[in-house]
Amino acid sequence: MSSRSEFEELTALTDDIPDGVWRTVAAAGAALVGLLVFASLDPIVAVGVLAVFVLAVTLVSAVEIVDAYEKRALTVFGEYRSLLEPGLNLVPPFVSRTYAFDVRTRVIDVAPQEAITRDNSPVTADAVVYYRIVDAKKAFLEVDDYETAISNLAQTTLRAVLGDMELDDTLSRRELINSRIRRDLDEPTDEWGISVEAVEVREVSPAAGVKSAMEEQSSAERRRRAMILEAQGERRSAVETAEGDKQADIIRSQGDKQSQILEAQGDAISTVLRAKSAESMGERAIIERGMESLERIGQGDSSTFIIPQELTSLVGRYGGHLSGSDIGSAASALESRDFDEETRSILGLDSIDELLTNLTEADHSNVGVEVDDEEAELEPEIETE
Repeated sequence: MSSRSEFEELTALTDDIPDGVWRTVAAAGAALVGLLVFASLDPIVAVGVLAVFVLAVTLVSAVEIVDAYEKRALTVFGEYRSLLEPGLNLVPPFVSRTYAFDVRTRVIDVAPQEAITRDNSPVTADAVVYYRIVDAKKAFLEVDDYETAISNLAQTTLRAVLGDMELDDTLSRRELINSRIRRDLDEPTDEWGISVEAVEVREVSPAAGVKSAMEEQSSAERRRRAMILEAQGERRSAVETAEGDKQADIIRSQGDKQSQILEAQGDAISTVLRAKSAESMGERAIIERGMESLERIGQGDSSTFIIPQELTSLVGRYGGHLSGSDIGSAASALESRDFDEETRSILGLDSIDELLTNLTEADHSNVGVEVDDEEAELEPEIETE
């Protein structure tokens, strides 16, 4: 395990060594090997081998291959000459050096920064910056280590932006923080030939005490909202219940009123029918009732009978009409007569017109039909008698 970590550390160290150093070491090693071989060979053969070796080294040093995602700055004797485009490039051998620049979008992780907001609340925030090299010449000539420069500039800008905002804004307005940091980074990085494509604040954390207070405030706010919602629900339920009771009372009262109206109309119609029936029966009905009473009296055991004078008079008239005797000569023919004032008052016939006036049109029609039917039933019986 330790050997692997040492190998990784050695690899990391070798990655920082420029390619020119490796070429120089390779050339020196090749020269040493060549001298040893040259000493053991024939002079003519040795000279030929040396010439071939020098030619090979020269060709290797004069050819530069640039990858598709990068550009390389070329210097000859330390002087900047040009940018090498992707592909195969020929450069002066042994006296030139190249510096590679990756032109793809790259990311820098900004270390967490502590800042004090405008309302004196300590917060910690970290971010990531996405950038891309648009001018490799400026990146080579204008800045030493552009990644370190961008990282440091992003850290100071992040602290400055958080210091100009209140705590609530730092927690809720991430887009504003991102746009302000990107705008503040654009101006200096443009001079370095670098374009900042995006800035994203990953996390903004208030101090432990502030965070605890915010949690308590949030809990209290939730409890308040819950109590308000519960009270509103209870009030709405009470209103709905009262409204339901009110509607039920109205419906019950309307039902009772309608029932009373129908019952009163029924009583009125019944009274009218009875009154009409009694009026249509007239004197014949009274005589028939009287005869039935006399029949029941005759069936009794008593030998003494008390008969009202009015009934005897009616019976006499009825007998005279049937037999044609002298008793009935003075009497008129038996026919239906109107009741006297006292009888009409007892039967309530004088109030018929008033009852009919209070009934509806439909009730009048019903009464007429029923009365006609009743009279139709009564008249044949009277005529038979």
